[in-house]
Amino acid sequence: MHNDSIETLLLHYYSNASPTPPAMEQKIIASVRREAQELRRQERIAKNWRSRPVSRRSVIRLVTLGSAGLGVLSIGLEGLRTLETALVGQDTTQPAVS
Repeated sequence: MHNDSIETLLLHYYSNASPTPPAMEQKIIASVRREAQELRRQERIAKNWRSRPVSRRSVIRLVTLGSAGLGVLSIGLEGLRTLETALVGQDTTQPAVS
């Protein structure tokens, strides 16, 4: 069915009674061309990234910014925990005793 025409596929799935949607073939061709163009763009971007040398400075910068971001996230979560404790009136990090 890979090489079947649109008409053959319509007949297979919808029988002879189904009308062909208007401009269906043009829409399918345009869609396939857009997908091919997007794929070529993604391949070009990936090729550029693979061919670009990565310096130690940029790697260290990336790791530093990632670590700083995690630190800020940790401080934010700790602040939320403190706020929750103040609002609820008990330490929510301790398990409840039953």
